[in-house]
Amino acid sequence: MRRLPWGRRVAAIASLGDEKRRQLFQLVASWDGAVGRDDAADTLGLPRSTASFHLDKLVQDGLLAVEFHKAAGKAGPGSGRPAKMYRPAASEVSASVPDRNYDLAGELLAAAIEDSTATGEAVGDSLRTTSYRKGRELAAGAEGLAEFMAGEGYDPQPDGEGGLVLANCPFHRLSDGHPDVVCAMNGSFLRGAAAACGEPEERIMPSGVQGQCCARIAGSITPP
Repeated sequence: MRRLPWGRRVAAIASLGDEKRRQLFQLVASWDGAVGRDDAADTLGLPRSTASFHLDKLVQDGLLAVEFHKAAGKAGPGSGRPAKMYRPAASEVSASVPDRNYDLAGELLAAAIEDSTATGEAVGDSLRTTSYRKGRELAAGAEGLAEFMAGEGYDPQPDGEGGLVLANCPFHRLSDGHPDVVCAMNGSFLRGAAAACGEPEERIMPSGVQGQCCARIAGSITPP
């Protein structure tokens, strides 16, 4: 599953700054199964309308999920109707400022180690192979290479020559300590993404600008 856009992830985390919302999220996260609005309101001593408002806001922000079924222990008129119930969302929400994507880096590195163990290939070669494959997979169906990179946190900006500089490195802290490994992984990932977007892989070029991604996107490549 693709992660939410950066703005939505920041908004989701900020949503928990509200004390009532945070209490409701913690209650739902610790509940044995899905919890209804009445139980949530009664447990925290909140008006039902207040609990309902904040629970639905947590759903909107991607922190909770909704399901409908008969609440346990209910009887009497209307008890057979499905009730709106809440449980934690299946996906995690994390955000950093500036935007980073260490989850992706961890996934690529773990996949490379698994591949190397299974095939006997050198870990570095496996990392480039798995990163390229993941880039193609994630960028499949993207509107374009620039749009894809923006969604992954690279902050692409026109360089004035038909290409793009990548103003943000999604793997900044890792690349500081392990530049050769991380930059090789990143370059392969972007080449895979370029291929999926119908762009020549040769457009992915190294960049040595301090504070930016180790790669840049060169202007359109003219066939010889």
